[in-house]
Amino acid sequence: MLSILALVASAAAALALYQSAVAHRERDIALFNQITAKADQLRTTNISLAAQLDLTAYRMRPIPRLYADLLTDANAALSTPLVGHPNDVNAVVFSPDGHILATGCSDHAVRLWNVTDPARPVLLGSPLTGHTNRVFAVVFSPDGRTLASGGDDRSVRLWNVADPAHPVLLGSPLVSHTGGVFSVAFSPDGHTLASGSGDQTVRLWNVADSAHPVPLGPALTGHTNPVRSVAFSPDGHTLASGSDDQTVRLWDVIDPASPKALGPPLTGHVDMVNAVVFSPDGHILASGSGDQTVRLWDVVDPAHPTLLGPPLTGPTSYVGAVAFSPDGHTLATGSWDHIVRLWNIPDMFMIGHTGMVFAVAFNPVGRTLASGGDDRSVRLWNVTDPVHPTPLGPPLTGHTNTVQSVAFSPDGRTLASGSEDRTVRLWNVTDPARPVLLGLPLVSHTGGVFSVAFSPDGRTLASGSDDQTVRLWNVVDPAHPTPQGIPLTGHTNTVFAVAFSPDRRTLASGSTDHTVRLWKMDVEQAIQRICALTANNLTSETWQWYVSPDLPYHPPCP
Repeated sequence: MLSILALVASAAAALALYQSAVAHRERDIALFNQITAKADQLRTTNISLAAQLDLTAYRMRPIPRLYADLLTDANAALSTPLVGHPNDVNAVVFSPDGHILATGCSDHAVRLWNVTDPARPVLLGSPLTGHTNRVFAVVFSPDGRTLASGGDDRSVRLWNVADPAHPVLLGSPLVSHTGGVFSVAFSPDGHTLASGSGDQTVRLWNVADSAHPVPLGPALTGHTNPVRSVAFSPDGHTLASGSDDQTVRLWDVIDPASPKALGPPLTGHVDMVNAVVFSPDGHILASGSGDQTVRLWDVVDPAHPTLLGPPLTGPTSYVGAVAFSPDGHTLATGSWDHIVRLWNIPDMFMIGHTGMVFAVAFNPVGRTLASGGDDRSVRLWNVTDPVHPTPLGPPLTGHTNTVQSVAFSPDGRTLASGSEDRTVRLWNVTDPARPVLLGLPLVSHTGGVFSVAFSPDGRTLASGSDDQTVRLWNVVDPAHPTPQGIPLTGHTNTVFAVAFSPDRRTLASGSTDHTVRLWKMDVEQAIQRICALTANNLTSETWQWYVSPDLPYHPPCP
């Protein structure tokens, strides 16, 4: 009998312990749900306290959803916009070491930002003032110690930015131009600066002693309309300029004090030349024009440039996109006549789209090209032999509005497409001849998707939208993508560009609200940042109110 009673008592005790454990687990779950719900409620009114509550819940249950929320909280706290521009930002450029960002604005000023900690960009000193009209161009010297700016006030200014918190105007403004300065470019050795102007000239400046810049020789004349673009060849021996006079000119600048025109102007365009660019090896010059053509020039001997075949004709409207492939041997262009073209030798083009082409992207090895347009389709092309590009498989259909962006994952197996239909779609392109839609469309955006980008490790996809947000998606399993936390908010207009840093720890977003935002993507750094900024928000009193009066006060930050 005693043994039976002992067994009964033991069973009762075990049942009591089990019931207690269940009660504690249910209480913890209820408490966890309560904390996360309150964090969600507070996120728009007290992000610091919301971050602390998220971190408290994360300490209780480190589930993936909270991981993403912490990233979102930290980015909201850290993503200080580069405010301070009262007007359009016309130019942005990073210093060679990536620590400083320079911006040129229509308010006549240049601003410098410390972006060493991209989560906390800091305006350095006062705006660089002196220009009396819009700033159109900014460029750092190759050593990063000098900044050049060009403006509609007809001047070029040089600034000593060795101490970017205390920039100093170097010498007097370079004021020889009699028209607005539209472009500036340093030579590869940093000793020469070129400027192109509305006064129809290009000027060269000796900036080896940046405190005492001096003109180098006479102005490079010959253009009969504004000079829109200037570019040095990779070896610094040749300068190209493109103009509204419909010509491209090449200049021998081996001795920049005695620049010489190299042969006659490159003629053939019948509208303004908007851009000139050298191929990576410097052997080819591409010129794009408002005349709906692209021309390729053999400039191996820049004194005797030759057109590579007849003009690349075919577009019946503006050529909106041009890009050299990584090896510099192929040029891809997208135009508003519904055609994607590849040029290596003349007349190489790819036809298939039935609407304007808005996006083109090479896969990582450069053998497949994706294109998207307002025919609502994505197309894949085999460009292994750019002389004979061929379509791969059927068009990728499903979007119900214009495809604005395409991006390959780092391993080239997945393609993301963003559309004005407010969705992102993922495609398995392991066999690009047989692409397959992966899972359901990503549908959380409430506006058109204008940009998509994979993180370098391929685990995260970012999308920027007309709904003014950036969203993050877990694409470790691209067949089952899931949203990572809440949208990254703060922009006040369309997000047109997103890009990850090479180490994936920072995401940049650009918007028509005149700002660039930088978002930190490391959860441990996010936690450190939250604790550094918000630790005092979760007092013992707020703990009792928002967490539980029954739990001992134990704030999540040490």
